[in-house]
Amino acid sequence: MMGVTIHNEVNLLDRKIYISFRRKDQLSEEVIWSVFSKVAQSNARYNAMDRLIVVVQSVRMTVGFGRKSIRSKGQPLDVAAHVKKSIIRVKSDTVCLAHALIIDIARLENDPDYKSYRDGRKRGPVVQSLLGTTGIDLQDGGRDPEIRRFQDHFTEYKIVVYSGLNCEDILVGEVTSEMRVNLLVDEVNRHYHVITILAGAMSKRYICEACNQSC
Repeated sequence: MMGVTIHNEVNLLDRKIYISFRRKDQLSEEVIWSVFSKVAQSNARYNAMDRLIVVVQSVRMTVGFGRKSIRSKGQPLDVAAHVKKSIIRVKSDTVCLAHALIIDIARLENDPDYKSYRDGRKRGPVVQSLLGTTGIDLQDGGRDPEIRRFQDHFTEYKIVVYSGLNCEDILVGEVTSEMRVNLLVDEVNRHYHVITILAGAMSKRYICEACNQSC
């Protein structure tokens, strides 16, 4: 998936031009010129000699079905999720993307059922209601299009997906809301988890429950 941002370095009053994320084969010169020409007409100016800054962003396609454990920094992710208080391992055999969203949004909203959702209780009806309301089908997994549809539904939150425990592994997240739903995707076994404390999740060291030492 690729998106493009164009702005005029010479005249900062001009609005930035955004070309939304789409499959890279859909990002043709006709699409770019069509969006550019429409927005440029309403801007203050675009002279032939102006310098335009073009930023191309790309994200990998994610997918999650509800499977278990990847390897992260030498540890399976399901192990890391248990020993890291900053990561909630989603206990769901299916539709784990929806379950992860319900858990973290309940945390952000101080929902009294948050602990139950986190422990795998009570959230089934809430998840089914969410899927019914949005019309999103996760039978084939939660990929980038499904994430974006959830983003369209939860407009007050910014959904950000990480493919690993490194800051450079951001996959998606476009809206500007300061309220963030941070998810961790297991790309090997196709499963989503919840990141509750981003700094803790990105830490290179954690305390192992088995030996009570930094691992």
